[in-house]
Amino acid sequence: MCLFCKIVNKEIPSNIILEDDNFIAFHDINPKAPLHILAIPKVHVDSFNDVSGEMMSNMTKFIQKIAQEVKIEESGYRVITNIGDNGGQEVKHLHFHVLGGARLKWGHFSDADPQGHF
Repeated sequence: MCLFCKIVNKEIPSNIILEDDNFIAFHDINPKAPLHILAIPKVHVDSFNDVSGEMMSNMTKFIQKIAQEVKIEESGYRVITNIGDNGGQEVKHLHFHVLGGARLKWGHFSDADPQGHF
């Protein structure tokens, strides 16, 4: 059972923002923005490569509700999912980072060496 499945099962505490029958959202323990929330399906799905269109449709609505709940739907926010090792996925359970609360910079390549890759 993965870390996020344990959070879903309430075996590990989390600071829950929003929850329904299919999804749960909670604060990231290592925030990269003033608001950094993780949104996950309650059923285990390894990554974005494995998600169904139906689940994504429902996840989209859930993420929009998160933005409303934390009042960033007007000011703006970023939604990111990492896929696989090269994409930076650390937990092999589909999750979306919802970042907001400030004007976000585009610095996610700062730890990469793009020379010769383009």
